[in-house]
Amino acid sequence: MHAYLDFEAPLAELEGKIAELKAIAAPESTVSISEEVKALEKKAAKSLADLYQNLTPWQKAQVARHPDRPHSADYIANLITDYTPMAGDRKFAEDNAIIGGLGRFRGEAVCVIGQEKGHDTQTRLKHNFGMARPEGYRKAVRLMETADRFGIPVLTFIDTAGAYPGIDAEERGQAEAIARSTDCCLGLGVPLISVIIGEGGSGGAIAIATANAVLMLEHAIYSVISPEGAATILWRDSTRAKDAASSMRITAQDLKKLGIIDDIIGEPLGGAHRGREQVLASTDEAISRSLRAFGAMPPDALKQQRRDKFLAIGRDL
Repeated sequence: MHAYLDFEAPLAELEGKIAELKAIAAPESTVSISEEVKALEKKAAKSLADLYQNLTPWQKAQVARHPDRPHSADYIANLITDYTPMAGDRKFAEDNAIIGGLGRFRGEAVCVIGQEKGHDTQTRLKHNFGMARPEGYRKAVRLMETADRFGIPVLTFIDTAGAYPGIDAEERGQAEAIARSTDCCLGLGVPLISVIIGEGGSGGAIAIATANAVLMLEHAIYSVISPEGAATILWRDSTRAKDAASSMRITAQDLKKLGIIDDIIGEPLGGAHRGREQVLASTDEAISRSLRAFGAMPPDALKQQRRDKFLAIGRDL
C-alpha cells in the first residue's frame, strides 16, 4: 500500500476499496467481481490524473517530501557502478547526512555526492534526516577536490530541508563550511551536474548545487527557506505554510522560467514514488545529456560558465 498525502484522500479511498475487493476475489473464492474491480481501477486512474494535473506549490512540496520517494542512495545504487564510498572530512568526523564516493556513470569515472534522508526511523536518525553538519560539507569539499585533481566529473543529488541548525553545528562553523563548499563548486575545473530530487532547502542545498547544470525533478522543490519557515517569519504562524509556498516560486516550473534551473526531469503520474524505474531512467538520460554538453569544455571555460550562470540569476527580473 502507498503512503497517501492529505490531498490524495479520494484516491486512497478508491484504492482501498480495490484492495478489499481483490482480497475477496482470492483464487479460491467462487465470487467473481472482476468487472467491479476494473470499474474502480478506471475511476482511480482518472482520480490520480486529475489530482496531479494541476498541483499547487504546497501540494508539490508534500510530494517532494513523500517518504517513499527515491533518495540519493537509490540513485547511486541504480545509476552508478563500481561505487566506492568515501567517509570523513579528515578534520572532525563522518557525517552520514552526506554520502559520496567514486564510481562509474555509463562506464565513465565520476565522483558522486548526495544528501541522504533515510527511509525508516533507524536510517533517518543515522542520516539526520538529510541535514548536514559542517563536517558533511567539508567531506563534500574533500571529494570535489579529489575529483578536480584527477579530472573526474562530479554529480550531486540534492535532497535536504536545509543544513542542520543545531548548536554543535554552529560551534563548528556551519556557515563557513557552507560558504567554502559553494566556493569549491565554483572553482572546479571539471563538469559539475546537480539534480534536485526532493527538497532543495536553502544554503544546505546550494553548497553542493552551484553547478554547470542544475536539473530538477518535476515535483521537487527548491527554495531559500522552507514554506513553514517563511510563514513563521512573515506571519508568525507556521500553519500558513500553504500561503507561503504559493508566493515563493518553489516549483520546478517557476524556477525554470526564472532561469534558476536548467532542465526539468519528468516524473511518473503520481510522483516518483509510484514509478521508481521510470524516474531513474529519466534521470540517467538527463545526466548523460548534461555531461555530453560540458564534457569537452576546458577547465577555465567550465569555471566561467558556472560563475556567469549564477551571477546572471535575477538580473533580468
